[in-house]
Amino acid sequence: MNTYHLAIDIGASSGRHVLGSLVDGKISIEEVYRFDNGMEYKDGHLCWNTEKIFMHIIEGMKRCRELGKQPISVGIDTWGVDFVLLDKHGTILGQAVGYRDGRTEGMDEVVNQYISNEQLYYRTGIPNQIYNTLYQLMAVKQKNPEHLEQADAILMTPDYYNYLLTGEIKQEYTIATTTQLVNVHTRDWDFELIDILSLPRNIFKNIQKPGTVVGNLRKEVAEIIGYDCQVIMPCSHDTASAVLSVPDTCDATLYISSGTWSLVGIELKEPNCSRDSMEAGFTNEGGFNYRYRYMKNIMGLWMIQSIKKEIGKGYSYSDICDMASQEEITSVVDCNDNCFLSPNSMVEAIKNYCQKTAQQIPETLGQIASVVYNSLAKSYASTITQIEQFTGMHFNSIHIIGGGSNADYLNRLTSKYTGRKVLAGPTEATAIGNILAQMMSYGNISSLSEARKCVAASFDNKEYISSETT
Repeated sequence: MNTYHLAIDIGASSGRHVLGSLVDGKISIEEVYRFDNGMEYKDGHLCWNTEKIFMHIIEGMKRCRELGKQPISVGIDTWGVDFVLLDKHGTILGQAVGYRDGRTEGMDEVVNQYISNEQLYYRTGIPNQIYNTLYQLMAVKQKNPEHLEQADAILMTPDYYNYLLTGEIKQEYTIATTTQLVNVHTRDWDFELIDILSLPRNIFKNIQKPGTVVGNLRKEVAEIIGYDCQVIMPCSHDTASAVLSVPDTCDATLYISSGTWSLVGIELKEPNCSRDSMEAGFTNEGGFNYRYRYMKNIMGLWMIQSIKKEIGKGYSYSDICDMASQEEITSVVDCNDNCFLSPNSMVEAIKNYCQKTAQQIPETLGQIASVVYNSLAKSYASTITQIEQFTGMHFNSIHIIGGGSNADYLNRLTSKYTGRKVLAGPTEATAIGNILAQMMSYGNISSLSEARKCVAASFDNKEYISSETT
């Protein structure tokens, strides 16, 4: 009889429940539930509907019972930086405001009154992004100080859902590092920095490493879904879970975690907090076994997702890829320009950028998508050049993992512009990494090396080798 572990992988645009088990030494996965997700305007802010998300968490867990595949454990991973503040009764203070909301505008200048960008980067290893938790908390401090005064805990998004499932308040390491408030050298909350910013110390609880058991389900939750199980912290940041599943046992492997965001990077045993890294926008986020995910965050397929909603609703992502591959437009955009973070119209944002930079303005769906795919691949290439320059390492191949690994045209462009072999897959990298952390917690898999060997044996990848080089 199979033993099941349930990964609940919640992204910015959708969530899914994936059951995993070991069968003859290989990982078998099965998606059992999927739901749409997204920010909603509430009281003038872009917020997450936490009640609706938790309803879907419960429904997906009930689905496991209906299938007769009751998991012995469950792990939740989500995007980073977003959080809720809880009072001493466990009630949310204010709204669960999302990272694309405009409340953080000007907060970088406020933070600079307390600490310089250089000092902040050396302490945390995290570059300044206006959506980071630090800036969101400073916005709360400026606009809703009463919420911080009443707060008893800050819980990152997956930590909050763990709390709803178990009643236990615990904070996980990989997701905590996205706050820009964890000291990159001690791997714990930087309470000196927290004091400098005049944020309340009491809301920051002990940080737990991936694989920690949160607890069993609350009685009322177990009654609703029809069974009990343990809740285990995987790498709660979705990218950290995805990177765990890279099917390569080398100490230094070049990866692109491709989805709503594109994360281009490697794993390091020590952080790189150099000025070059800071100025280039590289982050040193936490990973499994306290490795550092040295990488750059690129806007990613969020741009394609937005275009599809606007003018491509009748087409699949594969269709859009194919249309883009037929175009010859040479215009490119800076994917990380703030104009693409949360525009009212992504299509118009791309057209305006091309117009302002005196490039051909794309008109058709295929042309607009081609601009994005080429821009992403060129951004990947320049980022990889920086990684090699800053680390002194060289990489002959790139592992592309996550949903974006299905983007055939983008994979071909990536091989073309980087001059490297591209290995695409696994597609379900985040869910697989989540499941692996649970299996290691139970001792079914003994180590990170064994986990990655298991991924390589369990899932195929597609190889791309371009005859062109840059």
